[in-house]
Amino acid sequence: MTTSNDLLVVTSSPHVHSPDSVPNAMRDVLIALCPALIAGLYFFRLPALLVILSCVASAYIAEIVCLKVMKKAPTGEGSAIITGLLLAFCVPPHLPVWMAALGSIFSIVIAKHLFGGLGQNIFNPALIGRAFLLASFPVAMTSWSRPLDGVTTATPLGIMKEATGQALPSLGELFLGSVSGSIGETSAIAVLLGGAYLLYRGHIDWRIPGTFLGTVFVLMAIAGAIKGQGLWYPFFHLSAGGLFLGAFFMATDWVTSPVTKRGRVLFGIGCGLLVVLIRLKGGYPEGVAYSILLMNVVTPLIDRYTRSRVFGGVKSHA
Repeated sequence: MTTSNDLLVVTSSPHVHSPDSVPNAMRDVLIALCPALIAGLYFFRLPALLVILSCVASAYIAEIVCLKVMKKAPTGEGSAIITGLLLAFCVPPHLPVWMAALGSIFSIVIAKHLFGGLGQNIFNPALIGRAFLLASFPVAMTSWSRPLDGVTTATPLGIMKEATGQALPSLGELFLGSVSGSIGETSAIAVLLGGAYLLYRGHIDWRIPGTFLGTVFVLMAIAGAIKGQGLWYPFFHLSAGGLFLGAFFMATDWVTSPVTKRGRVLFGIGCGLLVVLIRLKGGYPEGVAYSILLMNVVTPLIDRYTRSRVFGGVKSHA
């Protein structure tokens, strides 16, 4: 029986509970990554498998060691596994396994736990690991191979950037993934299937990938028109490189992206602008990783200036 006194008891927030939890969300992210995982293993075979196992195992072990050193109880939410898998997805399939392991350790120890652990990092850990590997081992991180036969070749964006005369892959090849590139980013359809699943499950907001991809498409369409290229040009830039992987799985990271709706729109537009700037004016053919990391820096400012007005409060005159 409920008494009048029971009705006056007020507990601390949150007052609205959800059946969702961090482990459940991480499980859905792993499910969403499965199509890209299958495509990567199909096209790049054993070398890709070794890199993936190295990244995931190293990230998991580094997580356990960090928690042990800091005397924290294991959470079992699986974020370290996802970090290792995402890092593996954005490195070449023939990267030496010890380099892959080093990148994962850097992602977990430096980019995650040095900032306080889960939910405290200001940069996407997997992208920080990739940036670390690219700065430390530029040759290994820019050595690409063709799917199935392992013949060394440039990525589609590299072919376009360097204008070597080599034939560009078709949009169909980019869509399916039978092109050179990082393990988990070559198959556009596989990444899109995973992104659609995350949207369906409500784990990511459409505003970030939508404005990210939309900005790149519009600006590349304008650039293509200036260069005398057809409509294939913006579609090529959408499908080539890690744009889809970055837009759906990296830029939407819950910790390092804005929490407000307007902020997410600004974040996506900013990422798109930086990608276009790097690809068209920079010396590096890709630009997704650095665009997201740079926008991670301004995420606190975006949240500050796009937060909703608090009604009922009194403005401080201090």
